[in-house]
Amino acid sequence: MEPILQLESARLLLRQWRDDDLPAFAAMCADPQVMRYFPAPLSRLESAALIGRIRGHFAEHGFGLWALERKDSGAFIGFTGLLEVGFEAPFTPAVEIGWRLAREHWGLGYASEAAWTALRCAFDRLALDEVVAFTTRANLPSQKVMQAIGMHHAAQEDFEHPKLAADHPLREHVLYRITREQWLETLHG
Repeated sequence: MEPILQLESARLLLRQWRDDDLPAFAAMCADPQVMRYFPAPLSRLESAALIGRIRGHFAEHGFGLWALERKDSGAFIGFTGLLEVGFEAPFTPAVEIGWRLAREHWGLGYASEAAWTALRCAFDRLALDEVVAFTTRANLPSQKVMQAIGMHHAAQEDFEHPKLAADHPLREHVLYRITREQWLETLHG
């Protein structure tokens, strides 16, 4: 499959990663506030490695985490996209939707706008039947985005993240789902 290199929303460009995204991306991933629901902030080297893995996912699957750019300023503000879930769980195999935005771009509706655009790609272009999302139980801002784009909490499927230690405070995760039919209802509801 040809990779889907770019998507567009009203205010955002979801595009391929450029080498010059690294400084802003590394700064975002080093911000303790941005990373508070992840095990640890990332070093510049870890951020560069993550971009490499994201590019590899695009090469392998034709989709992935797109770099987010504001149309009005050309500023890199984070990422949003779709990934094959990379661990075993009762709900896998699955494609997840995810996002991460730099703090100065929070509260402006960009995460929901970009996530909505990625969902449209998942159902229209990739013809997926379902998309999942998950986050640690305490991450209410991400859960609000999940709800804003029409996802439903599958409370009976909440789980302990297998890549985190049994006593890790972020191990408990909530699972959200949306099917193509639910997405179409949201569109035409």
